[in-house]
Amino acid sequence: MRVAVVGHVEWAEFARVARMPAAGEIVHASESWEGPGGGGAVAAVELARLAGEALFLTALGDDETGRRAEAELAAAGVRVAAARRPAPTRRVFVHVDDAAERTITVIGPRLAPQRSDPLPWAELARCDAVYLTAADPEGVRAARAARVLVATPRARDALREAGVRLDALVGSARDPGERWTPGALDPPPALRIETEGADGGRWRDGAGAAGRWAAAALPGPPVDAYGAGDRFAAALTWALGARRPLADALAFAALRGAAALAERGPLGAPAPTAAALGQRGPTS
Repeated sequence: MRVAVVGHVEWAEFARVARMPAAGEIVHASESWEGPGGGGAVAAVELARLAGEALFLTALGDDETGRRAEAELAAAGVRVAAARRPAPTRRVFVHVDDAAERTITVIGPRLAPQRSDPLPWAELARCDAVYLTAADPEGVRAARAARVLVATPRARDALREAGVRLDALVGSARDPGERWTPGALDPPPALRIETEGADGGRWRDGAGAAGRWAAAALPGPPVDAYGAGDRFAAALTWALGARRPLADALAFAALRGAAALAERGPLGAPAPTAAALGQRGPTS
């Protein structure tokens, strides 16, 4: 399979605390770590693990943070094609509490790839599946050349202006930044998928059919919720690109989201390869 991500990168710094500090309070972190994050980066690594390689069209600041992020993503099997911007690479600071919940502070604007950037946009037409987290409207249209296009509601402005049909729009039902109302996109997505954490989630298709899926059991104690939704979306993109039935695709994505919650850091641990899953791909 050929897979790609069109989206953004954030350099993420983490601190584990017993609980979020109250106003004026000082808390001490029990551990800290950092690495490339953001929905685009997390999804690109997940797709690279599942497909063997993933193309990642993105934009980075022309700074040391951007160069470090690109190097670490490349080491994780991602083929990074990055436009350089005369601005700092976006950073985020993440508190992770004893319940594994993350609270994020964003520093700087999101840097998104644009169709005018000298990136290998033509390769998207040869992809089985593309996941999109950030782009300009022309970049969205270029991504639509893939057989399957999945996107996050956080790219809503570009999606609305691009006017292309998504195979799936995937977001959290509990995140105000990812809420979506019918009629917000024209044409509407073929599938609307909303995750609900430990309650699984719900889906609805363009014909009016709807259903739910159950959350997967965690493979270990909860560690870090950062990136769990992005890995769910990436795994779903892979499964839809592999032509898996919707129920199987959702079950597999739920497994990968649960695995992320039981791992530390924005990129987590390796997922099973397509070969390990067998020629038929992921099943429930």
